[in-house]
Amino acid sequence: MKITNPETIHASEKEFIDTINAELDWEAIEAMLFEKHNFTLEEDVDYKKGDLVVFNDQIAYKFDFHIKVPLSVVFGRDGNCLEISTSGSGENVPEAEESLQDLQANGSNRENENISGMASTIAEMITDINQGDE
Repeated sequence: MKITNPETIHASEKEFIDTINAELDWEAIEAMLFEKHNFTLEEDVDYKKGDLVVFNDQIAYKFDFHIKVPLSVVFGRDGNCLEISTSGSGENVPEAEESLQDLQANGSNRENENISGMASTIAEMITDINQGDE
């Protein structure tokens, strides 16, 4: 035997959850998120649902949100992941040791140095050969 309308209960529960959600301290949540996961919220948080739950033998409220997380992935030319990290402001994301332009410029310098070294070695060998003939 029902003693009240279940739709009224569900509507009241939803209103109650929405009221709690509206009063959440997002600065405190963001501080805890940064402390635990080392990133901050970049954009708006999408509220998915809220509910009453039992947690460690006590009544609690559970809210589910969807957040966007800044993600940095570093991988080699062979496709292997070298590092993956999240960051809130970009300050904690390790910068790549060298950019592609730096690598190309340094590569050209290294190639030129390598070619110069080989040419010097060959010139020395020719000199040694010529001196041996005298």
